[in-house]
Formats: sequence, structure tokens, C-alpha cells
Amino acid sequence: MEGHALIATLVGAITLSFFFGFIAKKLKLSPLIGYLLAGVAVGPFTPGFVGDSGIALEFAEIGVILLMFGVGLKFSLEDLWAVKGVALPGAVVQMTAATLLGYGVGTLMGLDAAESLMLGFSLSVASTVVLLRALEDRNVLKTENGRICVGWLVIEDIAIVLGIVLLPALATAGTGGAGVTSAAWMALGLTVGKIAIFVALMLVVGARLFPWMIVQIAHLKSRELLSLGTLTLAFGIAWVAYELFDASFALGAFLAGVVLNGSKFTHRIAEDSLPLRDTFAVLFFVSVGMLFDPMTLIRAPLEVLAVVAIIIVGKGAAALAITSLYKLPLRTGMLIAASLAQIGEFSFVLAGLGVRLDLLSGDTYNLILAGALISIALNPLLFKLAEHLSDKSEASTPAPASG
Repeated sequence: MEGHALIATLVGAITLSFFFGFIAKKLKLSPLIGYLLAGVAVGPFTPGFVGDSGIALEFAEIGVILLMFGVGLKFSLEDLWAVKGVALPGAVVQMTAATLLGYGVGTLMGLDAAESLMLGFSLSVASTVVLLRALEDRNVLKTENGRICVGWLVIEDIAIVLGIVLLPALATAGTGGAGVTSAAWMALGLTVGKIAIFVALMLVVGARLFPWMIVQIAHLKSRELLSLGTLTLAFGIAWVAYELFDASFALGAFLAGVVLNGSKFTHRIAEDSLPLRDTFAVLFFVSVGMLFDPMTLIRAPLEVLAVVAIIIVGKGAAALAITSLYKLPLRTGMLIAASLAQIGEFSFVLAGLGVRLDLLSGDTYNLILAGALISIALNPLLFKLAEHLSDKSEASTPAPASG
């Protein structure tokens, strides 16, 4: 089976995802819970067939690229610019609050300052896949609330990319001194400059070149070539963003979708890529389950509870505070709080980097994975709770007097 690890992992993941997802739906639970359990079933911590977690994570990355490309197709720059006043401070405040809460919990657990900060930072960013699936399922992706959530997500994405670039230099600075700290700031400045150049190229050159290329391909009247050309742009730009500009695959794919937004083939492109997006989104949840060691729940139940509380209560409260400060409706605040009260792919990247740099222990890494799995499983319930509380609040608010 070693020679067919990719096929074996794909067959096992898809088959068990269908099986567990079907059971979850029959029990009136979210299919996401079934997909996560499918990952646990094929993971290395449970008996029976074990899939290749490395391949599963590659599948998950593809899912993120396709999802962000699809979101970019549905959003114009004007939409994102219109919500920057809420999304920018909201993302900064929420990430700061989660990082500080994680630092406090880590200190209480006896972790040193660096590991405590890494714990908090890893809990501060929401999952792209979970958020977008939740918004699409409720048909709010194109609404004002959906645009705020996506803008918030894009800013978190940029912040995490900068953090990933800066982290190795900061880890070295712990033993090196001021000279290394100066190098760390130089690395950060270089990364910011590269990302700015990439964004400028996409908005100035890409916005003119790529729609023109799609039109030329469409004139060939070949559905396959149009699909292949679209995927070439999505994956190619994502790879260029990551390899040449130190940005993330997700940011590159999102901007690829943005520059194609508004062309007469946008709707067709989005429809053609939908089956691939759905399939790889499921594989993302399977990859989360594969990384999780269920024994963590038994070994450290209180620590897991504290991590989940930071993700759901701490991040949710920060989102509500920002939306209340900007006098947004309660329904908007509740939706944003529920959308962002989970963690996912970037948390794994950060935590994995922390382990490689000896900033995180294996036990703390498993706590982050436990927090991800539980928060993702609870996310559909949080949305229902948010909708219930919003409805109840609106019903109890007296209507303005007429006349």
C-alpha cells in the first residue's frame, strides 16, 4: 500500500466522510462532525487503516486555495474597501485578545513566556474553510455581514503570514541579542514590501490581463479548456504568491478571484469549480481529525476546556465588543462572533512551526488540535444559538411609536 498512499488515503477519507457524514445528518447533526470523526478513524491514533496525514494536509491546502478563489469571484474590491473600518480594527482587537488570553492560560499551566505567546497566537486566527462554508450554507456570503466577515478574515490572513515569516527570527532572538532582533524587523519589512508589490501587481496588471485571457479561452468554445485555464490561474497565482512574494496560498487565490470578478464568465467559472471546492473542503475536515489524538481529552481535560473557552468565549466576546462599539446591529455582531469562534488551518501551520522551532511542546500542540476539532464541531450550534438570541432580542425590542 505504500506505493499507493495517495489513492488509499483519498479512498479512505472520502468513503468514511460519506459514511460518518450520512450518520451525522440522520441524527440531525452537522455533517462536519461526521467528516471530523472520519479523520479520527483514519488517523494514526486509532486502530485499523491509517491514512497519510501529510497527503491529507496537501488536500486541505488545495481546498483552501479553491475556496478562497471562489470567494474572490464573488467579492469586488469596493465591497472589501467598504468594510475596512470595522474589519481592520476588529481583526486586530480579536487577535490581540485571543493572544493575551492564551498567554494567561499558558502561564497558569506552567508554560514559559514564549510557549504561552505561541499558544495564544495559534488560537487567534479563524479557519478559512469553516467560516466560508458556514456563510455559504446560510446564504449570507454576499450580504453586508458576509463582507465584514470576509474582510476580517483577509486581514487575519495577512497578519498570520507576517507572523509566520517573523517567528523564526524572533525565536533566534531569544538567544541571540539585539542584532538578531534588528534582522527580524528587516525580515518583517521585506515581507510587507513583497506582499504590497504582489497586491499592486495583481490589481494593476492582473485585473487587466487575466480577464482578457479568460475571454480568449472562452472564445475557443471548449468547456474543458475554460475549466483548466481557470484552475491554472487560481493555482498558478497562489503558487507565485507563496513562492515569490512570501504571501500565503490563500491570499494569492483570493486575489486571483477578485481580479476575475465582474467578467461575463464569472458565474460560469464559479459553478464549474464548485464540485472541486466541496470535495476538498471535506478533505480539510478529515485532515483535522487525522491530526488529533483523542487521549488528549483524557490526559488534560481542564486544559482543553480552557483552550476551547478562549476560542469560543474569548474571541466571540471580542468580536461583539468591536461590533457594539461601531453600533452595528446585534444580529451582525452575533453572526461575526459565531463565524470567528473556531480555529483551523493557519493554527496548524503556526503550531507546527512552533514545534519545529522548539517553542511549543507536543502536549501544547495537541491542545491546539483539540481546540480546533471541538470548536469546528460546535460551530454550527453556535450559529443556531446566535440566530436564536438575535431573534429573541429583536422580539423583545418594542417597535418605534408611529406618528
